[in-house]
Amino acid sequence: MIALHAQIIKKNGKKEYAVIPYEEFLKLQEEIEDYEDLRCLREVKETEKEAPTIEMAELQKKIRRRTSRCSRRTKARG
Repeated sequence: MIALHAQIIKKNGKKEYAVIPYEEFLKLQEEIEDYEDLRCLREVKETEKEAPTIEMAELQKKIRRRTSRCSRRTKARG
């Protein structure tokens, strides 16, 4: 949790504004962005929970096969 050192400004005796140091503002902004990223990730995870998956080892094999095919084509052209 970020410690905020806010200065409260009143208008007509009621709290109207809170002013915080710029560094705290930047940290707060970063925390909000991280939270939004996490919220989006959870939403996508929920949406995709029934999607088909493959194991990491299988994915690595597919990537290696595609990479080696591209390498062979590039060598054949060169």
